[in-house]
Amino acid sequence: MSREIIHALILIFAIVFTFIFPKTNLANYDLQIAAILFVILYSVKRFIVSNDIYSRLIESVVFVLIVMGIINLTGGLTSPFFFLVYFLLFSLSLILEPIISITTTVTLIIFFFLNLPADQNFRTMIPIISLAFITPFAVFMGSEHIKINQLTEKNEKTKKETFLFLSLLLKNHLKNIKEALENFVDDHQLEIIKKSTQKMEKLIEKFEEN
Repeated sequence: MSREIIHALILIFAIVFTFIFPKTNLANYDLQIAAILFVILYSVKRFIVSNDIYSRLIESVVFVLIVMGIINLTGGLTSPFFFLVYFLLFSLSLILEPIISITTTVTLIIFFFLNLPADQNFRTMIPIISLAFITPFAVFMGSEHIKINQLTEKNEKTKKETFLFLSLLLKNHLKNIKEALENFVDDHQLEIIKKSTQKMEKLIEKFEEN
């Protein structure tokens, strides 16, 4: 099973829980539970989980539980905090994989429709429909974020390889200078030193330009 599927399933279960949560007695302790979630998030990221993937997954689950918990406890589609769903979709796309925003949107749309009271007008459903229009932008932003990270990593790798290559060349020229100084008897060794020095200067200038 791929990593994206595992992440999607975990977040789907988290979303389902946030729709069930307001109907239980635990809803009376929403603030305490929110505080506990933040403490767990900090503790896990700080002391327990060192793997970046797991850390981002836990962070995403906590965000889903907090945001959707607030929205479902304050009226669902009529909640004044419904706009937080949009930020949640963008955050998940950036923190995890872009495809996650799609699975999250589909899950939210399904459960919002299932929890709609009877005889609702079109205006009530506008927030649900808006999720479908926001999602492509979240996916695009997540994809661009991945491309930027990959490009940054590639540039860093190229710089390291270039630096290593230049270091080897400089060491070779320094070795030639050292040998010429140790065996200095005429202008031949002096010419070797001049040439090695010029090559070193050119390499340094080339490296600085890059």
